[in-house]
Amino acid sequence: MLSEFDLIKQYFQRPRPGQAVLGIGDDCALLAPSPGMQMAISSDMLVEDRHFFAGADARMLGHKCLAVNLSDLAAMGAKPVAFTLALALPAADRDWLSGFSAGLFALADQHGCELIGGDTTKGPLNICITIFGELAPGHALRRDAAMAGDDLWISGSLGDARLALAGYHKEYALDDAAQVAAGARMHMPTPRVALGLALANARLAHAAIDISDGLVGDLAHILAASKVGATLDVDALPAGPVLAAQPQALRRRFCAAGGDDYELCFTAARAQREAIIAAGVACGSAVTRVGTIDAAPGLRLVDAAGSALDLQLAGFDHFASA
Repeated sequence: MLSEFDLIKQYFQRPRPGQAVLGIGDDCALLAPSPGMQMAISSDMLVEDRHFFAGADARMLGHKCLAVNLSDLAAMGAKPVAFTLALALPAADRDWLSGFSAGLFALADQHGCELIGGDTTKGPLNICITIFGELAPGHALRRDAAMAGDDLWISGSLGDARLALAGYHKEYALDDAAQVAAGARMHMPTPRVALGLALANARLAHAAIDISDGLVGDLAHILAASKVGATLDVDALPAGPVLAAQPQALRRRFCAAGGDDYELCFTAARAQREAIIAAGVACGSAVTRVGTIDAAPGLRLVDAAGSALDLQLAGFDHFASA
């Protein structure tokens, strides 16, 4: 039987030092930001049967719980530094802990992000990560910085994660290969950390947000904070490779309001178009221009010809959604 402290030591405490002055093993961790830098801090909680299925693959879950936090840093243009993990477990299962910690640390090591503390307890499976990043003062990609006349951009592709969920719930029929391919986007999203850093460090973008609850819902936060509107070309949205083979109506709906994409939505001056495309190439992330920021409030959805679309779409809401 694993005790709480044996569990931490065996699966989550690592011998090599990181940036933390003091890591796991005391009442608090001590973290010193680089001279002249600001700290960026974000927390995300993943709850079984709300954010992931019961019995979800432990390694994939370890990846995803950190990926969604890294995505928040990417949206601010912050460099990952460290994170804490609060973990409620129904039982100290060695196989589950081995897989979960392997997925967690594989992604953490890719981004030089150190686990510096947290908590464990017995209870329904619940994972909460708080992540710490750093960035230069004045470089943050804030939601309130979009400007009328800006281009609207999307990284990567959208909709495959929502398509996978539709397949799991039998809302839409997918063959086995398509379900697995779409499911990979749902279970193991790619946080666009390098792109976020490039956009912030070179001052290419004005405002940004990561797409977690669906594009129209998340974009609405930028529009509200910046007191602007937008025109969104729904047919320009980059559909994921599995969704791209589906009917147009489904592509439009899942790209515009699918959720669980963890891509970046950002705004930038028209003069930065070539530089943004080059940054995407350098970071290995496709970038697509999908609309404009307008002075007039509200979000206008149009098709490829510029004609208005009457689509009733909304982002995910944890308390309004069943």
